[in-house]
Amino acid sequence: MIDIAATLCVATCLIHLLFVFLHVAPPSTISKRFQDRINAWIFPLFEQNWKLFAPNPESFNQKISVRTMHTTENGTRQVSGWFDLSAVDDAAVRHSVFPSHTAQNTLRRAWSSYLETHGGDDQPHSDRSRMMQEYLSNIAADRVAAHRRGPFESVQLRVRTRPIAASSAEGNSQHTAPPRGEVRHLPWWEVTPRAN
Repeated sequence: MIDIAATLCVATCLIHLLFVFLHVAPPSTISKRFQDRINAWIFPLFEQNWKLFAPNPESFNQKISVRTMHTTENGTRQVSGWFDLSAVDDAAVRHSVFPSHTAQNTLRRAWSSYLETHGGDDQPHSDRSRMMQEYLSNIAADRVAAHRRGPFESVQLRVRTRPIAASSAEGNSQHTAPPRGEVRHLPWWEVTPRAN
């Protein structure tokens, strides 16, 4: 039994390494032929990019909040108040001696990938955009379920974006006033029903 488990683990690791290699290598006949399967394996959990080595500094503060909706047996809809997902992430990083890279970046990367695939209309235009929408909604649903009681079947996200103020040209410690931010409400998304 242990030999079978070890063989499965080695086979899974080899397949993973092969898929990652085919994803990052220059396009070939094999990678083009199996592109759909490779992308299904890689995105969104194993995505490869150069941001670790050449990060783009953040120019915006984004606060992502979520609220839930539950439909009772008599058809009444109950909508919760907003729950600040960004504050939970910030608190987990701020009070940890060894903060998790996942805690710092999962929500932020999910949002930036959502923006890349959806633009401003919140309509999925490809399989990847549908996958990113589902990924973002699942992150929100899992995190709110871990911190709040009560069942829900739908989530709505609100993203407050505020530009980070640039330093003044004189080089002193004063900052210029930041431009006005924006608030974006995403549509309600159905999720797998959750209850605590």
